[in-house]
Amino acid sequence: MKVVIFCGGQGLRMREASDTVPKPMVPIGNRPVLWHVMKYYAHFGFTDFVLCLGYKAEVIKHFFLTYNEALTNDFVLSEGGAKVELLRTDIQDWNITFVDTGLNACIGERLRAVRSLLQDDDLFLANYGDTLTDADLGALIERTREAGAAASFLAVRPNYSFHVVSMDADGVVDAIDDVTRSGMWINGGYFVLSAELLDSLRPGEELVEEPFRRLLADGRLLANRHEGFWAPMDTLKDKQLLEALHESGHAPWQLWSDGQRLEHALTGAVR
Repeated sequence: MKVVIFCGGQGLRMREASDTVPKPMVPIGNRPVLWHVMKYYAHFGFTDFVLCLGYKAEVIKHFFLTYNEALTNDFVLSEGGAKVELLRTDIQDWNITFVDTGLNACIGERLRAVRSLLQDDDLFLANYGDTLTDADLGALIERTREAGAAASFLAVRPNYSFHVVSMDADGVVDAIDDVTRSGMWINGGYFVLSAELLDSLRPGEELVEEPFRRLLADGRLLANRHEGFWAPMDTLKDKQLLEALHESGHAPWQLWSDGQRLEHALTGAVR
């Protein structure tokens, strides 16, 4: 099953960082958030990636073309430096296809641009390339299959604060609540999509607009609710939060970490 990652947008809400690199390449620790997203999928056994490139595509290509496993992992050096034995690897078993899908294309157009690479799969995975979670990916896929849905997505609680207002026609307020207590769910950006959805996608359509609305009308769209960790990297404040979690050694999305796997097993955070 392939993993399509949309990493061609300009990241205007993080303009301070994305002037020099595309948003998926903004680092957490010594690796970009895109690597963390891909590592999450690889943890569940999905290592065949299709990167939909656009803005500053060369930065993403250069990162992977010059990636040195020895600089990012423990290793044993012997024979006067002639032999390097890696004690573990990051991306050795990854297969990555790089596709330029246009500078200004919407998500739906980027998906159509890589359609030929997905025609052999009844289901494939997709992601925006800049959000992190500890959701049980295997369970999401299984639930999508069992429901017979043509598409599903991770539904999460907003983790940023603003107030939702309810009012009558005259503007008299009935209620005002913090969005985190409002019962609202939002699209978390982790998709399980079918060939049926791909076939129905029309030129110029945005993925979560017209195609999803058609599936919604037919009862073929599924939301997978997740109460656990989810965080975007939309702003510099988001980056600082994710960086702090990474530096603490308790980053919930790093399920591949031995310590994190134990912590999730004890708390039941993966579900």
